[in-house]
Amino acid sequence: MDVFARLESEVRGYCRGWPTVFTTARDSQITDENGTTYLDFFAGAGTLNYGHNNPVLKRPLMDYLAADSIVHSLDMYTDAKRTFLERFNDVVLAPRGLDYKVQFPGPAGNHSVEAALKLARKYTGRETVVSFTNAFHGMTLGALAVTGNSMKRTGAGVPLGHGVAMPYDNYLDGRTPDFLLLDTMLDDSGSGLDKPAAVIVETVQGEGGINVATPEWLRGLADLCRRHDILLIVDDVQMGCGRTGPFFSFEEAGITPDIICLSKSLSGYGLPFAVTLMRPELDVWEPGEHNGTFRGFNPAFVTATAALEEFWSGEGLEKQTLAKGEQVERALQEIALEHAGAIETVRGRGLVWGMVMKDPELAPRICAEAFERGLLMETSGPEGEVVKLLPPLTVTEAELARGLEIIAESVRAVRAAVTV
Repeated sequence: MDVFARLESEVRGYCRGWPTVFTTARDSQITDENGTTYLDFFAGAGTLNYGHNNPVLKRPLMDYLAADSIVHSLDMYTDAKRTFLERFNDVVLAPRGLDYKVQFPGPAGNHSVEAALKLARKYTGRETVVSFTNAFHGMTLGALAVTGNSMKRTGAGVPLGHGVAMPYDNYLDGRTPDFLLLDTMLDDSGSGLDKPAAVIVETVQGEGGINVATPEWLRGLADLCRRHDILLIVDDVQMGCGRTGPFFSFEEAGITPDIICLSKSLSGYGLPFAVTLMRPELDVWEPGEHNGTFRGFNPAFVTATAALEEFWSGEGLEKQTLAKGEQVERALQEIALEHAGAIETVRGRGLVWGMVMKDPELAPRICAEAFERGLLMETSGPEGEVVKLLPPLTVTEAELARGLEIIAESVRAVRAAVTV
């Protein structure tokens, strides 16, 4: 692995926790060049909801490439794009009664967020965007301005303006009524808060520590936005595409955002793909006003279409995800009960879960121990205090059970080493 240390930037991150060279992967397992196979409870940070190299998606992709079909097209019309748009409307939007225009802003989630922020400001003529404590929306300047993590914000190197952070659900431990501060400041012309163009929110804060907003809180936020004529943006980059059960993570709350950001598992195969969805009347862009070289990656259209047809034409995946989530919750609660002195709480939805450690230093040690035992996991939270589980939605119950067993073994091993 010397070549990586010699030639790759010091900014590299995940590889430091998993010091091996990976070569092949299938479903929920990934194998390194030494032949060691690991269970993957990371899933490309939520990009591989359907697992690695899912054959249902791989076959149409290989056929498409073998036919010398269009790969790169900017925003030109292609048959792959047409098919995706038709299926996305038929399978996702229409059954949910949603009416959105689809923008292809670029290949990644931060591109979707940047487009959403620019569009909200253009439509309203206002500059300020409200975000929430512990939010994460991406690493580009606009997205960083509405991100909470101080380390990531400092990396910008310039002032990050036109954003205001407000308390997320339960940030103040229920001591203050929801939205009291924001509502009061919006009603007070002397508060110093300019009327916002938009509010941007994650229904579950993944990088922020698996903080889960209740449906009641989300409905309250949507109501506040309506009353004050503020656009509501839901960043569903990591929690969309079924991660919490339904296709969109906000469905449980029964709200309808003005703008939605989607990426990560949208292609279904790990290919770069993002969209920004907007209510039709918000589509006030001039042609070419927001563009990019890689905003129409046709192989991703192909695999995304196959994923919609295979996994979202019925309710099977949603029900399976919720059932597997219950399996994870039960196991983590048992671990938390066994180690009540070390584990603060367990929280999550669907197949995104976090185990919050009282001592932040324990979380990375548990993940490192799990790696040695054949399981990939990462940490999250402002101090890296959360052991984060993000397995593929297609993980089997047996694989889940084995991974959860490894977590239990890893917690025991780390705690035993600490007390020696």
